[in-house]
Amino acid sequence: MSSSDIGKLETDVEIKASAEKFHEMFTHKPHHITHACSDKIQNCELHEGEWGQVGSVIYWNYFHEGKAKVVKNLVEAIDEEKNLITFKVIEGDLVEHYKSFKLTIQATPKTDGQGSVVHLTIEYEKHHDEILDPHSMIEFLEDVSKDLDVHLLQDI
Repeated sequence: MSSSDIGKLETDVEIKASAEKFHEMFTHKPHHITHACSDKIQNCELHEGEWGQVGSVIYWNYFHEGKAKVVKNLVEAIDEEKNLITFKVIEGDLVEHYKSFKLTIQATPKTDGQGSVVHLTIEYEKHHDEILDPHSMIEFLEDVSKDLDVHLLQDI
C-alpha cells in the first residue's frame, strides 16, 4: 500500500450560531438536520444505542454528487466541553471506495463571542490510489454546516 492511499482533509466554516447549539444538533438531534437541509440529507435514523452516546449507530440517507446514497456511522467519540463528535463509517456507499472513513466535527466559539468556527476533518484510507480524495464530501459537509447555521438562527 502506498502512502497516497491514506489521507486527511480539513476545512473551517464560519457560522453565526453558537458552538453549543451546532454541536447539540450533530450529537443529540441529528435526526433534526433533515429539516435544515432536506435537499442534501433526506433521513437520519438511530439504529443502535441512544442519541448523544458513544457507540450509537446512525443511518443516514443523503444526496451527493447527483445520487441518492446511504451511510451507517458509529459514534466513536463525543467531547461536550470541546463541542466535538467523531463518526466512523461502518457501512454504505463510502466503503466501496474507502477502507476507513472518519469524520470529526468540532465547533469552537469565536473569541469575539460572535458565532463559531466549525472545523471539519475527514481521515480516510482508499482501497487503491485511482480513487479520488473526498474533496466533494468535505464541500458537501461545508454546505450542510451552512444550511444548519441558517436553520439554527431561525430557531433563536
